[in-house]
Amino acid sequence: MSSYNLETKCVQSGYEPKKGEPRVVPIYQSTTFKYDTSEQMGRLFDLEDAGYFYTRLQNPTNDAVAAKICDLEGGVAAMLTSSGQAASFYAIMNIAQAGDHIVCASAVYGGTYNLYAHTIKKMGVDATFVDPDCSEEELNAAFRDNTKAVFGETIANPALVVLDIEKFANAAHAHGVPLIIDNTFATPINCRPFEWGADIVTHSTTKYMDGHAAAVGGAIVDSGNFDWSAHADKFPGLTTPDETYHGIVYTEKFGKGAYITKATAQLMRDLGSIQSPQNAFLLNIGLETLHLRVPRHCENALKVAKYLKNHEKVAWVNTPALEGDKYYELAQKYMPNGTCGVITFGLKGGREASVKMMDSLKMVAIVTHVADARSCVLHPASHTHRQMNDQELLEAGVQPDLIRFSVGIENADDIIADVDQALAQV
Repeated sequence: MSSYNLETKCVQSGYEPKKGEPRVVPIYQSTTFKYDTSEQMGRLFDLEDAGYFYTRLQNPTNDAVAAKICDLEGGVAAMLTSSGQAASFYAIMNIAQAGDHIVCASAVYGGTYNLYAHTIKKMGVDATFVDPDCSEEELNAAFRDNTKAVFGETIANPALVVLDIEKFANAAHAHGVPLIIDNTFATPINCRPFEWGADIVTHSTTKYMDGHAAAVGGAIVDSGNFDWSAHADKFPGLTTPDETYHGIVYTEKFGKGAYITKATAQLMRDLGSIQSPQNAFLLNIGLETLHLRVPRHCENALKVAKYLKNHEKVAWVNTPALEGDKYYELAQKYMPNGTCGVITFGLKGGREASVKMMDSLKMVAIVTHVADARSCVLHPASHTHRQMNDQELLEAGVQPDLIRFSVGIENADDIIADVDQALAQV
């Protein structure tokens, strides 16, 4: 489907039924798959034949949906994971091991920061966090001889920092490592990081891709552009024999599919963070309308942001789609058709006013979620970061009055009316 437009890919990519087959992607709700001979099964376990034998490694439903996401991003291979966190973990650990190092933009989702700053550190992988607005000199200074990857988010959650993808890609490639981009907030509808030099893309499909808060999931897509063999000494897991598969060298046997094949055959085999076929089926339903929902999210968010900016009780509003925002110019470069439906803002009354305003909302819900069809809010200082005092919040980059507002696809006038009546209670 590579010659079709994104709108058509959202609906059609990944699955092409043959004569008499289901029009809709079937749910292969089976753990196992039958073969006629032991030899047939053995060849699958040796990675000599392609096919299905156990859903922990691969499943036809999952592969169809992964293929659609791959096509949307313009990659060569993709896989689904059980969550966005699993995707972020696999993306790094597929090429890093104890004794290695990564460079990561400091403005990332809190769960990702904790994963890279603490959890993988316990496994022997160190991380250096850099300000996404740093100079090229500062960025290059973060690299070490054992650096294996650079990671960042297209639009950071919840800081809404827009990453200068080309700057980070150039630095990564100058040091012989890939750039991994979490494209969850922008989605391939608004940004395709591979076109700007990124090598691998991850997603929390739980967000806009599913779009209905129905199923948790993640995805990893490989562009096929990074030459692992040219930096063979840095990536022995891909370029030297894997004794757990009788000495297969992934780059030699699978070419541009080496990275995803290894992630599936090794990490999914051993760690098992597979997305269920049922969740993949639900994800695919969401993907079919992604191209319709994302523009509406962006349109509504901009209307709400403009309303808030002009409200006397609002101290500040942050969205890279708003002219005058610090990241407006970068957003215009990488996402000229829109950014995302998430905005942040604070009230002049501070933390107490923010809580009062949120408690007064009627239609917009307070939930620990973001980026689905329904409008929702979260106050990090009271929820995800409630263990911190105001000084600690500021050090963590979270203002005490910050409200994260995920603007849905309801009628914008109704969203604004609910916010307006809530603000009247403050």
